[in-house]
Amino acid sequence: MNGSGKLRRTKRATIAFNDLEHQALEKYFKKYKIRNKTRFMREAIMRTVIAKFADDYPTLWDQPSGSV
Repeated sequence: MNGSGKLRRTKRATIAFNDLEHQALEKYFKKYKIRNKTRFMREAIMRTVIAKFADDYPTLWDQPSGSV
């Protein structure tokens, strides 16, 4: 198996929007000429997840109070 097989997307997720959310997304897609909606949503979700992981990652300077 080649290396790219490890990153093959085989897990499916479904998301639902209300009418206003859907209208906003469609307006955004049209305005910014987004053709691949799945890619856009996947990247937006993963960008948020990775940023949160980075924020939560402990560092030498982010120790709980009371510990030295």
